[in-house]
Amino acid sequence: MRAILLSVLFVLVSCTPKPSSEIEKWEAQADDITIIRDDFGVPHIYGKTDADAVFGLLYAQCEDDFNRVEQNYIWATGRLAEVEGEEALYSDLRAKLFMTEEEAKAKYRESPEWLKELCNAFADGINYYLHTHPAVKPRLLTRFEPWMPMYFSEGSIGGDIERISIPKIKTFYESGMEIPEMELIKQQQEKEMAEPQGSNGIAISGELTQSGNAMLLINPHTSFYFRGEVHVVSEEGLNAYGAVTWGQFFVYQGFNEKTGWMHTSTYTDVMDEFKETVVKNDDKLFYAYGEELRPVDSLEVTLKYKDGDIMREKIFPMYRTHHGPITHMVDGQWTASAMMWEPVKALEQSYIRTKQWGYDGFRKMMDIRTNSSNNTVYADAEGNIAYFHGNFVPKRDTIFDFTQPVDGSNPKTDWQGLHTVDENILVLNPENGWIQNCNSTPYTSALEFSPKREDYPKYMSRDQENFRGVHAIELLTDRSGYTLDSLIQLAHDPYLPAFEALIPGLVRAYDAHPISGLKESIDVLRQWDFTTSKESIAMTLAHYYGTLCYAKAERPKDSYAMQWVAYWGNGLPNEEKLALFQETLDQLKNDFGTWQMPWGEVNRYQRLNGDIRQPFDDAKPSIPIGFASGRWGALAAYGARYDNNTKKIYGTRGNSFVAAVEFGDKVKAKTMLAGGQSGDPDSPHFNDQAQRYADMEFKDAAYYKEDVLKRAKRTYRPGE
Repeated sequence: MRAILLSVLFVLVSCTPKPSSEIEKWEAQADDITIIRDDFGVPHIYGKTDADAVFGLLYAQCEDDFNRVEQNYIWATGRLAEVEGEEALYSDLRAKLFMTEEEAKAKYRESPEWLKELCNAFADGINYYLHTHPAVKPRLLTRFEPWMPMYFSEGSIGGDIERISIPKIKTFYESGMEIPEMELIKQQQEKEMAEPQGSNGIAISGELTQSGNAMLLINPHTSFYFRGEVHVVSEEGLNAYGAVTWGQFFVYQGFNEKTGWMHTSTYTDVMDEFKETVVKNDDKLFYAYGEELRPVDSLEVTLKYKDGDIMREKIFPMYRTHHGPITHMVDGQWTASAMMWEPVKALEQSYIRTKQWGYDGFRKMMDIRTNSSNNTVYADAEGNIAYFHGNFVPKRDTIFDFTQPVDGSNPKTDWQGLHTVDENILVLNPENGWIQNCNSTPYTSALEFSPKREDYPKYMSRDQENFRGVHAIELLTDRSGYTLDSLIQLAHDPYLPAFEALIPGLVRAYDAHPISGLKESIDVLRQWDFTTSKESIAMTLAHYYGTLCYAKAERPKDSYAMQWVAYWGNGLPNEEKLALFQETLDQLKNDFGTWQMPWGEVNRYQRLNGDIRQPFDDAKPSIPIGFASGRWGALAAYGARYDNNTKKIYGTRGNSFVAAVEFGDKVKAKTMLAGGQSGDPDSPHFNDQAQRYADMEFKDAAYYKEDVLKRAKRTYRPGE
């Protein structure tokens, strides 16, 4: 009987109409907003106030892909297990360890009024969409709240928190144990086999362009469909164009009329682990800190998880010290993970960034210092180009090795405030006229005008090059006369420097020990110029061979990816090279009946439905792609996952949103989006950019109102 009464009560509550005052408020705000969809479905949102623009932006995002908007907040707020089951519990626990719902609400209440207005508009825009689209059935979140954006730890939805190991959390909170060493080794191998994550940012001085204007290449490498393309305008000075992660209320990678910003993942050390000395006294937990014992912040959280058709609950303890939440064990000690966690300031910085109209304002915005997981490549209409390597960088005592967990009981290991922006690695208007960062060392970002490694603490940056960085430097050196089209061409240059390091050694191995049956395929590689194309058989051979090297070849100790490839090319014994190559040929023959497979026949683009994790099917239509993995040095990275249950390779990440921008009296830009703007397979904009993507055919971005109106296909207000 109690269950029946609860069910009836649930139905009554669910059917209770929203207060008319709230609906009237939404309708009144919608009257001040206009959305114009252009010929590629890109929404151009115009509002009287910034809050109006945010309301319209979230409404438009929901029109394009409510599924991804909702998914991002289900994940970020720690409720994933409610839709995906028990396995997601520790993802949810990770979210709660850093911020509970009550703490998120408190952060919202502490926010300045202008930010509260934007958070309110965020929630209102989504809720009005759901109100006006009753056929849309959310998986979980039937109402969005203004405190939810606090879970965007900074500009990117995951940011640093994704680097906190879920398996380690699970092992600690399930059994109080350390994760086994063999499991750590397995996780590291899986990480090394995964498609490299990262981005390319290139800024070009006007001295090197035909127009005399500075240019910026915005080239993030994300999972496909991770961000939509938007243009958002208000009468309060907002006029930003670019890519927005689904559910964000600010343009994350993009430009306005006077400035442009591109983020690349940083290897600045911004996260540390502190081994705590924990003791129990009268059933209370304390941790040693200097000469004192401090109480461990202990609380409980109840997490729900889906079990078939039943919703179950599980209660977890959560522990925190002043260093951060306890996330795992190291050497038998509870270990806290420290990272930037300033949700209010981070949201402020991410939004303020979009409204800066010159270097001075942009530089002042960087003083907020909460852009922790990214570097920033910058260009503007004043002719400035700049590179900020990191932004949130804690000061540490360099007698300690912070690449390893440190002793949390020693106050000297504590962070000692933050480095100023001027103390961080910064490049401004270098004499060579260009700046590049491809997730590589900042000490080659501007040739001889780069920062000098000896001028900075070691923790400021991991000093490692990668093949994309090498490729970019080679292309940029001693080159001038850039146009937007030539910058786009540079960004798709087909040369792959990793294979110049890897393949000649294989050819030499064959020449030293000829093996029957390999000559024809080796000769294909012998004659190759190390460039990728749809027609190249050598590219197919090299990719499969290189991938096998990553999976099976020996690696020198204390080395990294570029050094591995160099070793496989020159140091690996000849018999091992030839054995791996024979396995490569066998794999191709087993999968395709022949090793003579053009790359475009193997490497494909396919989008079958709007699922967040895309399915693939060799029997269904797909498009040949000539791009290659960033692992091999491809600037136009095209990466795949390898558990598709298919023979062919289907792209899942890499070039997604790309923009080439020129700043002058008027801003000009050309953009590309993988697939299309919409996540709805019935939309004409679900896949209308797919072939253009494959053909490197960029579209002009409509920035000015007159250009937007010329290309307008639909003009409406939210709710219409």
